Amino acid sequence: MENNPIYAPYAEFILKGEIPNNIFEIPFLPIEFFKKEQIICKSRGIEEIFFSSGTTGKQSKHLISDTSLYKRSFLKSFELFYGKISNYCVLSLLPSYKKNSSLIFMIDELISQSNHKKSGSYLEDYEELASTLSQLEKEQQKTILFGTSYALLDLAEQFPQELEYTIIMETGGTKGKRREYLKEELHKILKSAFSLQSIHSEYGMTELLSQSYSKDKGIFQSPAWKKILIRDVNDPLTILENNKTGGINVIDLANIYSCPFIATQDLGKTFNDDSFLVLGRFENVDVRGCNLLVQ
Repeated sequence: MENNPIYAPYAEFILKGEIPNNIFEIPFLPIEFFKKEQIICKSRGIEEIFFSSGTTGKQSKHLISDTSLYKRSFLKSFELFYGKISNYCVLSLLPSYKKNSSLIFMIDELISQSNHKKSGSYLEDYEELASTLSQLEKEQQKTILFGTSYALLDLAEQFPQELEYTIIMETGGTKGKRREYLKEELHKILKSAFSLQSIHSEYGMTELLSQSYSKDKGIFQSPAWKKILIRDVNDPLTILENNKTGGINVIDLANIYSCPFIATQDLGKTFNDDSFLVLGRFENVDVRGCNLLVQ
């Protein structure tokens, strides 16, 4: 990563000339850098810029040098966990997201790749979406509905119905829209409203180009090119063992032209099978000990 003018000096400062012997010694760039700096390797052009929602302050931005790499990453991830996208009708309920969102970019491509005549986005048209779901259920059509937490709650309150062939994929997002729900409480409400055994979740963010998916109980699995490590909240250069709570570090090799090693502001824990659980966020503070070069 010597070609990255932001990560290189940060890594040099942390490593003090040493070379990492394993992944546990790799310096992880605090995610706050994406709000303040241009994170991209030298001599790389910019095809796209993804912005975060900005609900918690200044927006993060991810400079994308190769959008085809992002497409390959999320399409392959989806196929690994759910099979061919062409088997599904893909519906979207993401009213708060803008077109320059990495999530919208992904969902739009999944809708296109599904090639189903009823695939599409429903910004706040809950009645039409409920009607479409009902029709697809009658046709026994495999369907996946991506939605923000608050929009799915609105749909559940206004148009509950029994779903058998539909996967509900919540993407987070109640901040500033509703009171905050614990993940377990949110999923319980949605399962009850739609007579489902489980609610699925997607874990991704503006600064990453790879998704992780949970099919039940909030336990996420990642593709082979993405790995989660947990750092000590008081000593961020120390990586914790499985089953211990700490800050989530992400290795995302699809980020080859920006930064593959990111220290997020999420809290979680990993398990022996490389799955992980997201437990919450560091709120209103920089990641402790990780702001060495942010300023």
